[in-house]
Amino acid sequence: MARPLRRDENKKVLQYFIPRLLQGVMKRFTTSTIAFVTAEAAAAEHESLNNRHVRTLCMKGALKEAMRILHDMGQYVDSSTYAYLLQTCTRKKALSEGKLIDFHMTEAGFKPDICLANMLLTMYTKCGSLADARRVFDLIPEPNVISWTVMIAAYTRYGRDKESLKLLYQMQLIGVQANQFTFASVLPACANLSALLHGKEIHADIIRSGFQYDVFVANALLDMYAKCGNLENARNVFDKMPQRNVVSWNAMIAGYALKGCVGEAQKLFQQMPETNEVSWTTMVAGYGQNGQLCAARKVFEKMPDRDVVSWNAMIAAYAQNGHSKVALKLLQQMQTTGVKPNPQTFATVLTACADLVALDQGKEVHEKIIINGLEPNIFVGNALIDMYTKCGSLENARHVFDEMSQQNVVSWTMMIVGYAENGCVEEASKLFKRMPEHDAISWNAMIAGYAQNGGSKKALNLFLQMRQRGLTPTPQTFAIVLSTCANLASLEQGKEVHEVIIRSGFQYNMFLCSALVDMYAKCGSIDYAQNVFDRMSERDAVLWNTMIAGYVHNGYIDEALDIFQKMPEKVLVSWNTMISGYAQNGCLEEAMELFNKTPERDVISWNTIIAGYAQNGHGKEAMECFRPMQQANIKPNRDTLAIVLPACVSLEQGKIFHGVIVQNGLQSNVFVGSALIDMYAKCGSIENALSVFDEIPQRDVVLWNAMIGAYAMHGCGKEALQLFEQMQQSGTNPDHVTFVGVLSACCHAGLLDEGCKYFNFMNQYFHITPAMEHYGCMVDLLGRAGRLYEAEDFINRMPIKPDAPVWGSLLGACRIHCNVELGERVAEHIFELDSTNAAPYVLLSNIYAASGRWNDVEKVRKMMKDRRVKKKPGSSWIEVNKKVYVFLVGNMFNPQMHEIYTELKRLSGLMKGAGYVPDTRFVLNDVEEEQKEHALSHHSEKLAIAFGLINTTPRTTLHIIKNLRICGDCHSAIKFIAKIVAREIVVRDANRFHHFKGGQCSCSDYW
Repeated sequence: MARPLRRDENKKVLQYFIPRLLQGVMKRFTTSTIAFVTAEAAAAEHESLNNRHVRTLCMKGALKEAMRILHDMGQYVDSSTYAYLLQTCTRKKALSEGKLIDFHMTEAGFKPDICLANMLLTMYTKCGSLADARRVFDLIPEPNVISWTVMIAAYTRYGRDKESLKLLYQMQLIGVQANQFTFASVLPACANLSALLHGKEIHADIIRSGFQYDVFVANALLDMYAKCGNLENARNVFDKMPQRNVVSWNAMIAGYALKGCVGEAQKLFQQMPETNEVSWTTMVAGYGQNGQLCAARKVFEKMPDRDVVSWNAMIAAYAQNGHSKVALKLLQQMQTTGVKPNPQTFATVLTACADLVALDQGKEVHEKIIINGLEPNIFVGNALIDMYTKCGSLENARHVFDEMSQQNVVSWTMMIVGYAENGCVEEASKLFKRMPEHDAISWNAMIAGYAQNGGSKKALNLFLQMRQRGLTPTPQTFAIVLSTCANLASLEQGKEVHEVIIRSGFQYNMFLCSALVDMYAKCGSIDYAQNVFDRMSERDAVLWNTMIAGYVHNGYIDEALDIFQKMPEKVLVSWNTMISGYAQNGCLEEAMELFNKTPERDVISWNTIIAGYAQNGHGKEAMECFRPMQQANIKPNRDTLAIVLPACVSLEQGKIFHGVIVQNGLQSNVFVGSALIDMYAKCGSIENALSVFDEIPQRDVVLWNAMIGAYAMHGCGKEALQLFEQMQQSGTNPDHVTFVGVLSACCHAGLLDEGCKYFNFMNQYFHITPAMEHYGCMVDLLGRAGRLYEAEDFINRMPIKPDAPVWGSLLGACRIHCNVELGERVAEHIFELDSTNAAPYVLLSNIYAASGRWNDVEKVRKMMKDRRVKKKPGSSWIEVNKKVYVFLVGNMFNPQMHEIYTELKRLSGLMKGAGYVPDTRFVLNDVEEEQKEHALSHHSEKLAIAFGLINTTPRTTLHIIKNLRICGDCHSAIKFIAKIVAREIVVRDANRFHHFKGGQCSCSDYW
């Protein structure tokens, strides 16, 4: 066993070993340290190489490879590398990669300086992610002028102009001085909002900051003033610019063109020291916007070079002025020159097709879009949806919508609007509920859809839902809802909406004040309307006109005139409103006097006075206004012709206006076409009506309805039903008017089973709730078929209270079938609802007379006398040699009366020889049979026919119009006359048309 060391030995050992031990430890420590430091240096060198490599890749545009390396680099990324990466993402608009870089910086704990933060902000704005941009902006501790400017510019670029202005004021509030780029970025927001006042305030800030002579800022100022319609200030800025570039000249030219001052624009264009394609294109667009197509085409042809924008401007000029065929030809020409159309080209042409309801041409454009590979483009897809929905082709629109690889809120909203405008409000509602996100515009579209399709209560409920979900209604929302309240005459709900408007801070919004005045006026509360009007310190022309129209609507023409006279500046619309007011109240002399005083007249002025005469039963005067209108070089539009056509009292007049329609190129317009079909039908020419219908390739529901109604009017029931089936096969959805036509056709043709079937189909298959007109048709149908008590039971089971015309249909059936007991009961219902109309008294009197109850006939006459009800005398008129002749019962004022009575006597003998027996049941006086026969022979329609026979050549068709229902004896007599004289005689009575030919009538004695 070893002994322990002594103290002195222990000391020696320590003295020997400790230095060596320390030396070994130090040696090992130094080696480890050197190894560690060397490793660190190597790692740093590696990361530096990675940073350089990433930057090199970014300069080459190889973003994906750079991102792969970034993923493996961890936290060893420098500020410069991040900057290169963000700049590359901005150039490539690579949002996904940009978000990964943002996340990488956060995970690495890297806090970017203001320069890098602004790069990140710029990347998000250029990639379209405003929410991320705002998040980054809000995280910057002290944003500088660049940060603010980038954010302001982004809001302006993406149409969020109000936020742009708000941000500018916040920036100024905290003392950050705007630079020239800030001002140039915010001024377009003022232009987009037409916010002239804000623009002027910013102009003052620009002058204080000394940037007014900066060409970049001056151009933005000039553009703002021009787009706000203040050409004087725009020109002032332009004239004071020490230096102008081509953008300055183009902006000023565009301003003049926008305001219709094409002459000034042309002068400036000729003064330009140098022009570019934008200058030429601006002139083409300017001329096009002002309808000067020849001038636009001349400029276009002179252009030294044409790019796709130039072609688009020329195509748009034709499209916007209704020349869609020329626009399509120009599109073909454009492609033959080697210029490839872009989405804007196709969108422009599709808009033209939509405006003209040119479905076939729209389909041609769609084919070209597919050929050019642009179908997936969201912009083009939306234009296609718009075109198809406006052309009534919902199936094609839905196909485009469903095939789109990506749909935005505009796509969804357009489809909803399309369904709603075509009467498919339930489909619109289903689509609205499926929308991934709703904005105010989509809510507005659905609310308007309900309102426009008779669902006013649903519209108001949806408005409440919108508010309950926390969405802020826009002024447009409020305007739609106020219009709905006006349609419902719902004053209390209108007042509630008014309160919400006040709480929302929109009480002084000019647009909404006009809507409020309109709502209160239509609800009969003219005092509230005046109160809203009086509270406005500033009033535009729309508000003044709305107030005038409000008084006119309520029949206060003197008060309307007082407002009109107080107007500081009377615009043409004001004059037209007052003329319309006088005309609507039957004051035609005053209307004409004001019309003659109007300093200038447009097509609306002429339409208003023509409509005034036509609506007050002065068709002749309405026609007489048309000639001076043409002499004044005022081109009639579709509304003019739609007003004039119903005033045509003869086929010859109608044909003259048909010629005017062709001269003005409106023969394919569905609105005018519908009026033409109606005119021809009412003038007795179903053949001409059908010819017009066949010549219009693109048909909307109104056109189909017009032709179905024409067939119904002429008793062509089977043809009407066949057309209804064709309408459905074409993809056009019927509306409530369609079913009025269909059911009327069944009535006039005695198609009872078909009528009952289609009445049930309305709600079952087409989701159309029957209205009073549909119930009236069904009562008429059942009554004419002799099912009187079933008709009475049908009326008693109606979900809505029947009106006098519904009961009147049953009373007419009682007259046909001589049911006195039921007739008396029905007449009492009618007298309770309307005791002033002579028709039910006459029908009841006829029922009594046909049953020989002459005492009751006298009682009815006494009742009419006591109630001061006057029977309208029967009258008939005929046009011969372009002159209209009117005949009353027993008329002795025509200079040819002797010849007329001689002709009637001749015809009477021939008729009796052919088997005619006068039906004296239709004489309402208790006199001898011989006197009854004499009375029957002097009915107005027989006088008109005799006059026509002695004043026209053989085989000429006679067209007679009668103001009352033709009596049974006259109906029988005319069949004999038509056969004897070998002519067609067309009689239009108060209910329908009768075509007499060869001893037969088109109604088959069912009328």
